[in-house]
Amino acid sequence: MSQSPPEPSEDDQDGAPKRREPAFNLPGVVLAAIGICAGVHLIRLYALDVEQDLALLVRTAFIPIRYSGQFDIDFYAFSSPFTYAFLHGGFAHLAINMIWLAAFGSPLANRLGAARFAAFWAATGLAAAGLHYMFHPLDSSPLVGASGAISGMMGAAARFGFRIDRSEGRAAFAGEPLPVPLVLRMRGVLTFLVIWMAVNLVSGLVGFAPGVEDRIAWEAHIGGFLAGFFGIRLFDRAPPRNP
Repeated sequence: MSQSPPEPSEDDQDGAPKRREPAFNLPGVVLAAIGICAGVHLIRLYALDVEQDLALLVRTAFIPIRYSGQFDIDFYAFSSPFTYAFLHGGFAHLAINMIWLAAFGSPLANRLGAARFAAFWAATGLAAAGLHYMFHPLDSSPLVGASGAISGMMGAAARFGFRIDRSEGRAAFAGEPLPVPLVLRMRGVLTFLVIWMAVNLVSGLVGFAPGVEDRIAWEAHIGGFLAGFFGIRLFDRAPPRNP
């Protein structure tokens, strides 16, 4: 029985095979963040009892009333504005955040590198907690979730006009961060910003979000977004100099 010849491979003009981008090409620092968030959630669900989980929340979630003067300022008062981002309220909350982290965090991490991306995560997460505190200084409800830092990544993406460069075989935001006045004149970016802001305000004020039972901390989302939008140049790598 005769066999049909194999399909010719797709080559570049110089005859070398084209390099295809993998379907799942997440940077290591993004995979690590996803792994930590998922691991912490699984430990809370299956390794801790109710009292132990509550003790973990008290120590690692961001609780505004901790800073009211009614309680001693301890180590957790300084660490919880960062550690709260690795806690989540449920599987739906975790899944939604990790999908957005993969989508916006991957090109940003490829652009910044692991160390700068980690610093960006910490700074935008801190800004998210800070704006939440300004609105709710005496709130005893714990703030949890990576959405503040992820909103910062969305803000950074807007400064690049959502432009993606795949020339190096991995997706990364392309070009220099755009000036704010130019960004605000770009129809696609402006449409995204208006829709994103409206969704956050409605979900936060009305209290509706698919799969999330707790109140949405829209203030934290906006705080992270603004920090990423206006602060991305502080974390961006210096452009290469011409010889």
